[in-house]
Amino acid sequence: MHIFPVTVYYEDTDMAGIVYHANYLKFIERARSEWVKDQGLDQNAMREEGIVFVVRRIECDYLLPAKYDDRLQVRTTVKAMTGVRLIMAQEVLRGEEVIFRADVTAVCATLDGHPARLPAVLRNRVH
Repeated sequence: MHIFPVTVYYEDTDMAGIVYHANYLKFIERARSEWVKDQGLDQNAMREEGIVFVVRRIECDYLLPAKYDDRLQVRTTVKAMTGVRLIMAQEVLRGEEVIFRADVTAVCATLDGHPARLPAVLRNRVH
């Protein structure tokens, strides 16, 4: 499991003072990017080799609102992996309370959009 801290800033909130729904997707994207780094992958180097990660699907549930200055954490775990697909479970927590939950399917693709195998370092490390 990977933990990524998030502080809610004023810019993250809407007119009601709660986190705007689309910003949860930004929080979990940042967490996935840090998770990838922690797996020993350099996404810039991957891109130079012609391979990128692409989000194919996100299924999410908004459970409770987060507000300005909340201290949150994003928990990321791998649910499943195939040769080209990675399914991750991500939760945003305030303390021990889960306030947002998402299952994210990411795939590897070439720069022209064709499927590509996940990097070996990731396949070997996660399995």
